[in-house]
Amino acid sequence: MTEPIYLDYNAATPLDPAVAAAMRPYLEQHFGNPSSGHVYGHTAQEAVAHAREQVAALLGCMADEVVFTSGGSESDNQAIKGSAFALRERGNHLITSQIEHPAVLNTCRYLEARHGFHITYLPVDGDGMVDPAAVEAAITPQTIMITIMHANNEVGTLEPIVEIGRLARRHGIIFHTDAAQSVGKVAVRVDELGVDLLTVAGHKLYAPKGIGALYVRRGTMLDPLIHGAGHEGGRRAGTENVPSIVALGTACALAREQLDKQAERWRALRGRLLAGLEARVGPVKVNGHPEQHLPNTLNICVPGVVGEEVLARTPGVAASTGSACHAGLMEPSAVLLAMGIEPTLALGALRLSLGRWTTAEDVDAAAAQLSTSILELRDGA
Repeated sequence: MTEPIYLDYNAATPLDPAVAAAMRPYLEQHFGNPSSGHVYGHTAQEAVAHAREQVAALLGCMADEVVFTSGGSESDNQAIKGSAFALRERGNHLITSQIEHPAVLNTCRYLEARHGFHITYLPVDGDGMVDPAAVEAAITPQTIMITIMHANNEVGTLEPIVEIGRLARRHGIIFHTDAAQSVGKVAVRVDELGVDLLTVAGHKLYAPKGIGALYVRRGTMLDPLIHGAGHEGGRRAGTENVPSIVALGTACALAREQLDKQAERWRALRGRLLAGLEARVGPVKVNGHPEQHLPNTLNICVPGVVGEEVLARTPGVAASTGSACHAGLMEPSAVLLAMGIEPTLALGALRLSLGRWTTAEDVDAAAAQLSTSILELRDGA
C-alpha cells in the first residue's frame, strides 16, 4: 500500500536521518549521566554542551541562555508560570492573545483560576494579527508579562514580535514568545525579536518528540517549574535526556544551514498547491496574513464542505483541519472564529503544511485528490 502524502508538518516532523544518526551513539554506547565525574559522565556532558551551543547558534544567543525541556508545552509553562511567580510582588497582570496555543492559553487560565492573576486576552484582526497598539493599551501598572506567539500554528501568521518587544522593553515588562512553529522555518534571532523568553519544540524541527528548549535572557527572573537537583543551571531539575538533546542540537544546526533554501522552496510549493486546488474547485478563502506568514503553511476554507469530511474521503493525503491538539472535533477552529470567519465557512478549513521532503509531485497529487473529494461532497455523492 502506498503511503499517504504527508502534509501535516506543522503537527509533527519525521526525524531527519542526520538527527537519528547523531542520536544513535547516545542510545547505544554513551549512556553516562552528565552529572557524573568520570569519563562516561564527561562524554555525555560534552555532548549536552555542544548541543546547547548548536541551539544557541540558531537563536543568536549565548549557550548558557538555553534551557533544555521536555518540549514546547513545558517551555511555555516554565516561561509563564516561572515569570508570574517570580514577579508576583511587582504585579499580577499578564497579556496574551486569543489565538495562542493551548499550552499558553490553559496556563494563563490556570493562573487566573488558582492563583488570582488577571489575564488580558487580546483579539486579532481578520488576518490573525495582534495589534501592537492594543498590546500597549492593555498595559497597566500591574502588568508583569506579555506572551504572544511568533507564528500561529494553524494559519501561519507571523505576529509583530519586534514591535511588541520594543514596547515591552520600554515599559520594563518581561516578554515571551512561543516560537515552536517558526523555528526552522523563518529566521528566529532573539535579539532581533527583542524577547526575554522563547519556546522551541523539537518535534516541529525534525528532532524527536519529548524534547524542547527555552531561551532565557541573562538576568531574567524565573522560578523553576521542576524542582530537584541543580541541573540546567538550577533552572530545570532532572537528569538530562542526552540522546534527545543531541538530536535537538543537530536539528538546529541543520535548520541553520538549510533555512533560506528551504523557505524559498516552500513558498513555491505553497503557491503551486493553492493554484492546483483553485484550478479544480474554484476560489477558496486563504486564511492568515497575505505576506507575513510561514512559507510552508497553507490554511484555506473551502465553501460548501466540511474539512473533516474532505480529509475522511481522502485517505491518500495526511493533513488536518487545524491544530493537531484539536483533531477530531467537529467544531470550527477557535483561531478562525477569533479572526471573524463565519462558523459555517470555518468548518470548511484545511491546514496543509509542507516540509523538508515535500515534492512538487506530492503537491500536485494532493491537490488532485483533495479536489476530487471536495467536488464529490458538493455534488452530494
